[in-house]
Amino acid sequence: MKRIWVAPGVAAVLFLGGCLPSFAPEKDEVIQENEEKAQETVIIPDVQLKDEFYRTFVPFKQSASRGMVVSNLHTKYDMKEAEEGLLRLSARHFDTDKYFFQEGQYIDKETAGKWLARKSDNEDGLNPAGAPKGASAEEVAEQAPIYLAHIVEQNYLQKAGENKVRLSGISIGLALNSIYYSRDGTETRIPDDKLQKEGMKMADEIVSRLRAKEGLSDIPIVIGLFKQESRSSIVPGTYFATAYADKGKTAASGWKEVNEKYVTLPAPSSLTNYRDINTNFSNFKQDIDKYFPSFVNVIGTAHFRDDQYQSLRIEVPIQFFGTSETIGFTQYMTSLVNTYFANLNVEVSITSVNGPEALIVKDAGEEPFVHIYGY
Repeated sequence: MKRIWVAPGVAAVLFLGGCLPSFAPEKDEVIQENEEKAQETVIIPDVQLKDEFYRTFVPFKQSASRGMVVSNLHTKYDMKEAEEGLLRLSARHFDTDKYFFQEGQYIDKETAGKWLARKSDNEDGLNPAGAPKGASAEEVAEQAPIYLAHIVEQNYLQKAGENKVRLSGISIGLALNSIYYSRDGTETRIPDDKLQKEGMKMADEIVSRLRAKEGLSDIPIVIGLFKQESRSSIVPGTYFATAYADKGKTAASGWKEVNEKYVTLPAPSSLTNYRDINTNFSNFKQDIDKYFPSFVNVIGTAHFRDDQYQSLRIEVPIQFFGTSETIGFTQYMTSLVNTYFANLNVEVSITSVNGPEALIVKDAGEEPFVHIYGY
């Protein structure tokens, strides 16, 4: 087995797709030096399931700010997309064939807490100081809302010669509030232009602070601005702007719009841009209702990038209890997927009060993969 020397702060595992890969018998073992200069053996897996997935080091090394995302982001959908969307932005600069992934190691929980605070509560706070004493909730919401809800950090590593791997890129996602919720329950929507302006200003400050950390002065940094949805939303927010700070640059530059959108299906008829996929989904749902008349709440979430369809996830809650009934329904669902979504990427999750019951995954133009849990 080949042994490689790994620079400080290297090692973590991220797997996208929902299941753990089986590593081939032959795999590279590398020596990692951690922050305490101790050495440990980690593995470079030789499996890359899709071109858009990064390979990672095993065993897993947790993010330095692990756990904060749960309390800072509104919904499970935002939690997932804030990380997955940043991966997509990162791939524009850090080739998945040439870079390895690790969770962020340079913004720890204490630092993140300080940066997320109001300026009046902590001198490092990136959110505005509170409104003057005695101001009403409405005045606070208008004058000094909390813009920055969470900071996502991702690290990207690259081989440097035959026997070394080093940090070669950092990505930072700034999760911003589209709605400010005051303590008394008041909800104030923050205008998009204001959110972008504040996000860009915070991005420059974070790049400057990272440059001051040891070893990060010449590391390229990708920045993404993420707009959270409301607390009651069933679709995730999206990244709406991105920029890049090249080696040695203390501010982000070249800001570009990120055109991504999630649409709940069935969609209102006024959304004419999604008419075809909406019609197919409505017909799909009608056929399900014919099979099981009391069926409710079949929900689809379609993902579009640059106005082009990317994927569709469908959640189907069922009330079946018998295995044979579940199998029959899953087979019927698979036939509907082939009929209505033959040339689309689709994932159908069938669940009951007992948990997951079946999964149907289909790539465009391919035969679907079907799994019935516990059978």
